[in-house]
Amino acid sequence: MVAALSWTARLKAGLARTRDVLNTPVSELFVSRRVDESLFEELEVALLQADCGVPATQWLIETLRTRARKEKIEDGETLKAALKDALTELLSPLEKRFEVTIAKPCVLMIAGVNGSGKTTSIGKLAKWLQSQGKSVLLAAGDTFRAAAREQLVAWGERNNVPVISHATDPGAVVFDALGAARARGIDVVIADTAGRLPTQLHLMEEIRKVKRVAGKAQAGAPHEVLLVLDANTGQNTLSQVKAFDDALGLTGLIVTKLDGTAKGGVVCAIARERPKPLYFVGVGEGIDDLRPFVARDFAEALVG
Repeated sequence: MVAALSWTARLKAGLARTRDVLNTPVSELFVSRRVDESLFEELEVALLQADCGVPATQWLIETLRTRARKEKIEDGETLKAALKDALTELLSPLEKRFEVTIAKPCVLMIAGVNGSGKTTSIGKLAKWLQSQGKSVLLAAGDTFRAAAREQLVAWGERNNVPVISHATDPGAVVFDALGAARARGIDVVIADTAGRLPTQLHLMEEIRKVKRVAGKAQAGAPHEVLLVLDANTGQNTLSQVKAFDDALGLTGLIVTKLDGTAKGGVVCAIARERPKPLYFVGVGEGIDDLRPFVARDFAEALVG
């Protein structure tokens, strides 16, 4: 229970910059305010500034207007509670328990643009899986950057997790990693891939090839294709989800760096425009700062 409270507090602290946008577009938005059209207009601007996106913002405002009329809500504090409820409803489709029991080894392929926090997230995810009693092996599939391989090896040493790494074709690394995992009876293989932009078509084709190689090495692999997103990029994260999903068929998302951005509302845009399971959110540099996404907790932390 203490750990849960600690995480809730960290999530709330991590979303402070986004919450400030929602609560202080002109003044403290919900304090001592009557519910009128000017309040809805200010809230609409605040949601857009927090990168919620136009479709999600319109849905939230219309939902609140309807509820305010129906329940005769007249004060800002009651509307604030209604906003938390609306956000929870909007975000609930993203909440899904992360399971790795589909196969042994269960193969997770991790994708993302450069600088999204992909390799760091892999280290944190390995730690979380270990806390769930799973054995983990890492595949250093980013063969373009020696620093990425070194970083992954360092995470492996930190977590006491084996890492398959060699400076060759990324598909070969993944193939070797799956063979090693089967030989060692490992539960989960996490395969890193090189960072790439969706517009780099040759690199998008390469990552599709890595996915095909995984399928040849083990039937059904990869069992999860996860995209790591940097919350600081705001609405660009939505275009990344769409592009990588079209190319790879994403099964889930990880959103990082929520503690450093005022654009945490982009999760709402994803929920409205390309809802994919948001398995984990990250709000810090610590190894335990990546935790499963819970819609109600996120909504509470977002609004305060």
